[in-house]
Amino acid sequence: MRFFYILAVFCIGLKLNAQPKHLKYSNVVILADLSNRVDNKVFPNKDIKQIHSIIEFFKNECVKPGIKIGDKSVLSFSTFSDNKPIVLDLDKMFGDKLAEKQAYVNSRGKYKNLGLLSNLKKIEDEIKSVYSITRNPGLDLISLLLEKIESDYLIRGSKTSPNGVVQKVAEYENHIFILTDGYLEYSSSMSNKQFYFGANQIQKIRNYCIKNNMDVTSALKLQPSLGLPKYIRKNNALINLHILETHERDKDPKMLVYKNPVGLRDNEILEAVWTKWSYDSNFKSISWSKY
Repeated sequence: MRFFYILAVFCIGLKLNAQPKHLKYSNVVILADLSNRVDNKVFPNKDIKQIHSIIEFFKNECVKPGIKIGDKSVLSFSTFSDNKPIVLDLDKMFGDKLAEKQAYVNSRGKYKNLGLLSNLKKIEDEIKSVYSITRNPGLDLISLLLEKIESDYLIRGSKTSPNGVVQKVAEYENHIFILTDGYLEYSSSMSNKQFYFGANQIQKIRNYCIKNNMDVTSALKLQPSLGLPKYIRKNNALINLHILETHERDKDPKMLVYKNPVGLRDNEILEAVWTKWSYDSNFKSISWSKY
């Protein structure tokens, strides 16, 4: 009996020790709206500097050279019109050769000038090249975003891999950084206007708020048709959206005055519209930043 008792305790111990080990990584996606806003002389293009900050976030907060071991985070960049992203995928690099991978991540030994730091610099140079030659005068930005989200390469879910008795579960935090002015305008008489949102739509909300003496968030809640139609897909719940706003058309940069009062400015209305759409469409979170 004592033997079976010891065996039972051993088996229970094995079961407890065999619980999956959850490891957290990041999937950082940069999507650029290369419309004519990047050529605006009054509001010079700030995207390259912002992209550098995102890459620094990927390096210092996700990969953490010299601190973290065996990171599997992913960094990618593409324009909305391009289906061939620039990708750095640490999950696929070096396989099980952990020492080799760490030498690369830490840019040491034979990887001193060929490691992560060098690769990130190369990626930034490639992005600068893309910015110098690519222009998209008008995009159905949200439709293209949804299309990319449903693609095979963009979003990372959890991934389980055996490791002896204990299984490892790689869980990814997906961050999509969208560099755009926030306006959803595209010109074509034959285009689907499902996710079109430009000056006329902004003014319609503004007029409604003034007429009914209410704020934009309340107006969108009371009259959802003033905003964007929700679009729920399973991958949406895995995504943190970061909208990086770069241009406000209703601000006079010389006189430093706005055409509209606080609460009814273009940027504020666009933020409210994007925010409601993202939550209605079941995204994990959304942030909106001017820079």
